[in-house]
Amino acid sequence: MYEVIVRNQKISDKKFFLISGPCVIEEEKIMMEAGEKLKSLSLKLDLPVIYKSSFMKDNRSSVDFFAGPGLDEGLKMLEKIKNTFDLPVLSDIHYPDQIKAAADVLDIIQIPAYLCMQTILIVEAAKTGKAINLKHGQFIAPENMGKPVKKIESQGNKNIILTERGYTFGYNDLVVDPRSFYEMRKFDYPVVFDITHSIRKYGIPSSDPRGGMREYLPVISRAGVASGVDGIFIEVHPDPANAKCDAASQLKLKDLEDFIKPLIEIHNIEKSFRLN
Repeated sequence: MYEVIVRNQKISDKKFFLISGPCVIEEEKIMMEAGEKLKSLSLKLDLPVIYKSSFMKDNRSSVDFFAGPGLDEGLKMLEKIKNTFDLPVLSDIHYPDQIKAAADVLDIIQIPAYLCMQTILIVEAAKTGKAINLKHGQFIAPENMGKPVKKIESQGNKNIILTERGYTFGYNDLVVDPRSFYEMRKFDYPVVFDITHSIRKYGIPSSDPRGGMREYLPVISRAGVASGVDGIFIEVHPDPANAKCDAASQLKLKDLEDFIKPLIEIHNIEKSFRLN
């Protein structure tokens, strides 16, 4: 049994949990609307919820695409959401010089999948003592995630979450192998399934309807939860078609409750006869 302390919540294999929010920080109205809905859902369903949104997206495929408001403005927005709704907040970092400011606000520091083997970034983030959400790189086998895990543990930090987001498969496509969930659970940390990024069609702008396969969200999320993941990572937006990032893959905010209820039921069934 594992347990990660996140602000006022315990994240463990005992209870299903959710990481959710708009992909990137946008206008305050959008961000607060998402926070209000997520807090309401958390209370209604007795569901631990972590609010996620990026202050900076440094892996956009073009310099012309919106990359977020930046570190200072983005953290102010996340701090307001945290204080207003009493929700833990998560965002991703890309450079070591972002860590100090991020750690002052964030409850969970996320290491992006592309950067999951960057030693200095991971070690400096681990030194903060904050929970670390380590995303599984599309380019390494799940058992090799033990290497960055050990980098975090080397700093005495065992507040670790591991997130799967699909493997590179062929050209511009991703595939999710459920063996990954099994392998990563061996590290004795919570395993999350990032379904939003698993359905992206890379090489196509996320504003293009062809840039994501949203129709697969229900089937892959249910398959993942039945395979033994502890939580789901799903980006939501009040108006996905007009979102400034991942417009083709985010779920409409108003649909989140109906989407998540079956996953909680499946998790409870899977937990009752979990083999490993």
